[in-house]
Parts: sequence; structure tokens; C-alpha cells
Amino acid sequence: MNAKIMGSGKETVVLAHGFGVDQSIWDKVLPLLAERYQVVVFDWCFSGAVKDPSLYDAEKYSTYDAFADDLICLLEEMKLKSSAFVGHSMSGMIGCIASIKRPDLFHKLILVATSPRFINLEDYEGGFELSGVEEIFSSIKSNYEQWTSSFAALVVDPSDPESVEKLAKSFKRMRPEVALTLAKIVFLIDYRDMLEKITTPCYIIQTRNDIVVPNSVPKYMQSKIKGKSKVEIIDTMGHFPQLTAHHEFVEVIDASLADK
Repeated sequence: MNAKIMGSGKETVVLAHGFGVDQSIWDKVLPLLAERYQVVVFDWCFSGAVKDPSLYDAEKYSTYDAFADDLICLLEEMKLKSSAFVGHSMSGMIGCIASIKRPDLFHKLILVATSPRFINLEDYEGGFELSGVEEIFSSIKSNYEQWTSSFAALVVDPSDPESVEKLAKSFKRMRPEVALTLAKIVFLIDYRDMLEKITTPCYIIQTRNDIVVPNSVPKYMQSKIKGKSKVEIIDTMGHFPQLTAHHEFVEVIDASLADK
């Protein structure tokens, strides 16, 4: 999982990237966080940064549970207990599952642009209709190269072309067949029932306007999570505040960790 530890603070912060990217998504915030925390970064097995493609078994990783088990194994192997977990997008829900299985490993969950379900229902706004999600699958399958560029431009503030390009390049490093199987898991999951089992304190970070996760979602999550929770809105556009508003992002991380 290419795990690395940087910094030497008393508090341990684990940074977990989301779909299509790798640990380099944290490059802007990592030096700032490592000044005062012990920071762990790693790559999920689906990442293009993982050199052994056999590590990603689509059958094994058909839900988030297997990823949660990998996270637990990683923390155990690194002898880390009671860490603050920062999970971006899909990793937020993976961290939630891991915290239910092993609450001793986490003292705080910081959920960034996270959603328990992406498809709309009559009484729930997830952000997508099923037809829109199926169009994403079709685009990945028919022309992955073109999809990576167009999707990156949709989910990152277009006023930050450097970050759009960085994200597109990261998507391109992911194998297309992995991207398709994983996208189906991400966009078709429904973990809403799991929220009431979360007892670890949660800090939910959302941007002002995220095309992937509407602002109704963090409010919904806060209303369902059993443990203490708080929502913080960062004044930036898109799904990747660690790229487009990294100084404010670090300030919010600091505030969440200071909030005992």
C-alpha cells in the first residue's frame, strides 16, 4: 500500500485518498500537516501508483468492507491506535466502516466530500439519477482517456487548471477496467443504514459547491450519525478542497483536531 509516515507530532493523522487517485493528491497539504502531526499516507490497491495489478481483485473488493479490512490491517501493522482518520470521498465511508469494526483504532473521523449514497430517491437527494450514473459507466467503458479529462474538469474548480490537469493525470494512471468496476461500486452503494452505527466523533468537510456531493448530504449524514458530528463548509468549488483550497483545508483539519 506504499505507506509512509511523515512528521513527528504526538497526534497521528491518516490521510486516505479516494477514487482514481493516489497519495499524491495530498501533496499540497502534507508538508503543512507534517509540521505538527505524525502523518500517514498510503495508496489503495486500485490506485495507478500500485505496481502489482494483481492486488486488486474485483470479486474481493465488491464492497467497501474489504477496503476497511485493509485499512485495519495497515493500522495494526504500523502499530497505530486512536488515530485521526481523514477520508476523502469513498474513503470517508471506508473509514466509517473500519471505525465500527475497530473503534479503538480511531478517535476522530474527518470525512471530506463523503456520501453514503449517490443516487437520488424520492426522499433523499444523492446528486445523481440512475441514468446519469449509467452514462458515467458508459463513458468510462467507451473512451476512458476522454472521460478522465472531462470528469476532472467537472469535479475541480475550473479556475485552477493546474489542479484539473493533476487530477486528470492521476485518473489516467488507473487501469480502465479497474476504474469501471470500482466506479460501479462507488456510485451504486447505499450505506445510509450504517450511519447510525458510527459512534466515533465525525467532522464532515464539504465545499460550497460540489457537483458530486450536494450540500444536502452532509446535513443528512449529521442527522443520522450516532456519535458527535459537525459540518464545516470550505469556501471553494468542486470535490477536491485539498487541491483548490489547501490552506483553508489544513485550517479546518487543525480546528477539527483541536475540538475535543
